[in-house]
Amino acid sequence: MPTKRKPTPPRGTARERLIAAADELFRRDGIAATPVDRAVGRAGVATMTLYHHFSGKDGLVVAYLEHRHERWTRNWAERTDAAESTMDKALSVFDALRAWADSGEVERGCAFVDAAAELTDREHPAWAVINRHKAELLARLSELTGSAEAGERVLLLYEGALIGLLIGHLDDPVGQARAAAQTVLERAQHQ
Repeated sequence: MPTKRKPTPPRGTARERLIAAADELFRRDGIAATPVDRAVGRAGVATMTLYHHFSGKDGLVVAYLEHRHERWTRNWAERTDAAESTMDKALSVFDALRAWADSGEVERGCAFVDAAAELTDREHPAWAVINRHKAELLARLSELTGSAEAGERVLLLYEGALIGLLIGHLDDPVGQARAAAQTVLERAQHQ
């Protein structure tokens, strides 16, 4: 009978390995369902190392969400920079979402919505990161679309695409949301 191989811990410093382990486990299993000792074990570090770098699981959750925010922002910026037209720049959030989904980054939908659903205490330190992420997303969309109203509409379509990816009940939710956003933006240009 073959022996089961133990997964290789993530690479990097102890802090980076803890964040990578949290990213993998929280994304796959959820925050509440992931005991801190599982993240510590997956990172291949001692429990005291976690407390050296973070204030326990809450601090690790905050670092995980900050890491997700930074990675998402870079992913989106690459798509925006590659877009040639103003319209494509405004719709680049969907191109970034498609790439994100294709790489397996949305197993549980939006990490920030997932965290918000799991962390019902709005005083939890992760809520500051959740709120900042969504505010920056809306601000950037408003800038790219040329108005706060258009930014809000595109954001709603983006959030709907994430839910469609999570549940799997729609055919190509990202493509449908992108097409709907383009229609919204074209109509706004003609008003």
